[in-house]
Amino acid sequence: MDQALQKSIGVIQGRQAAEITASVEAAIRDGELSPGDLLPTVRALASALRVSPTTVSSAYRELRGRGLLVTEGRRGTRVSPAPPVMAPAAAPLPAGTLDLASGNPDPALLPRLGPFLAKLDPEPHLYAEQVHLPELIELAEARLRADGVPYPAVSVVSGALDGIERVLLAHLRPGDRVAVEDPGFGGVYHLLRAMGHPVEPIALDDDGALPDALERAIARGARAVVLTPRAQNPTGAAFTPDRVTELQTILDRHPEILIIEDDHNAEASGAAAATLCRDSTPRFAVVRSVSKTLGPDLRLAILAGDRETIARVEGRQLLGSRWVSHLLQHLVVRLWKDRGVTRLVARAEKTYTARREALLAALADRGLPAHGRSGMNVWVPVVEETTAVQQLLARGYAVRAGESYRLLSSPALRLTTAALPTEEAPRVAEALAAAGAAPLTHGT
Repeated sequence: MDQALQKSIGVIQGRQAAEITASVEAAIRDGELSPGDLLPTVRALASALRVSPTTVSSAYRELRGRGLLVTEGRRGTRVSPAPPVMAPAAAPLPAGTLDLASGNPDPALLPRLGPFLAKLDPEPHLYAEQVHLPELIELAEARLRADGVPYPAVSVVSGALDGIERVLLAHLRPGDRVAVEDPGFGGVYHLLRAMGHPVEPIALDDDGALPDALERAIARGARAVVLTPRAQNPTGAAFTPDRVTELQTILDRHPEILIIEDDHNAEASGAAAATLCRDSTPRFAVVRSVSKTLGPDLRLAILAGDRETIARVEGRQLLGSRWVSHLLQHLVVRLWKDRGVTRLVARAEKTYTARREALLAALADRGLPAHGRSGMNVWVPVVEETTAVQQLLARGYAVRAGESYRLLSSPALRLTTAALPTEEAPRVAEALAAAGAAPLTHGT
């Protein structure tokens, strides 16, 4: 038995399924088991603990259902890449390191909230009142209408991932398969695994999800699809009109599919708005967060969708958090109505575009393909991720390994260019070339 399995067996204890489950969770929380660690087979652990295989199988099933473990065929049962337990904060970056890893917008291009908070003095809100501010909904509808996004019903949720989770809960059950982009946002992957939804990868190019890949995912049993119309994370892909038509043609043949669009960058995307949804689409939701334009601490997103989906989301919301803070809603109203903030968001979009394109041009000058049609990130294929990340850090650049963004696609790095000075782009490209950036061989 190899050392990895010996390690996992050594920290798992218990005679009953609940005790084994608690033991594994505690080991993950305390760092004794790490994301990706291999766990013993059911029979091996049952033998080590002197319990029945049925007991271990029950514990593993519970842990998989809660997103702590994943089973990957011949790769065995492993700790989830992002288990839903509290984890220690990441180590601070070395002094002088340029952070191209975090995915954050540039703080200098976000509105200062102090002046708006100082003027914020709404009447106290009580239980049984309207949960959404009518003025916020009206402003949201005007923005959706201007972008050609349908809005039979509109709601407010606590950020993009909160909206995605609530829509999935409204229609799906654990075990239902969900089609996702590959490469795609790791947060969506982890959320789906934690909810018990097997993922079906959809390959993409710079125009977004590939029609044939979407068709295959549906044929494999996907009941929902989560797509990004622009500023796709991590590749920056953005729908073109032709791609929208191609994908709509497929989805029109499968009206039972729940469509979720994550337009998380919205006005800061650097690409025109696009959507696969129409007023007649049976089940859909478009979620638009304000995090990239107004600030990540504003946990608020607009959710537009068909009436049944929004009614289900709001009904479930009323049983828990009930509503998104009216203070946040009032604050977003003031920010959206302020001309200075509108100009700042427009300037942010232009700045993000210039910074992203500067890095793409510097990479192209060195014969290195990369992806970044829109958004705040550039996706750079590499020969080997871990080595490249370490070499770049040694040169003063923190980047994100692509592993958590990939299912079947090829190795790559994600670089967030939101705060990358344009004059620094050639030096970053030179460092990438030295660290093993390579032409794309297959996938995206």
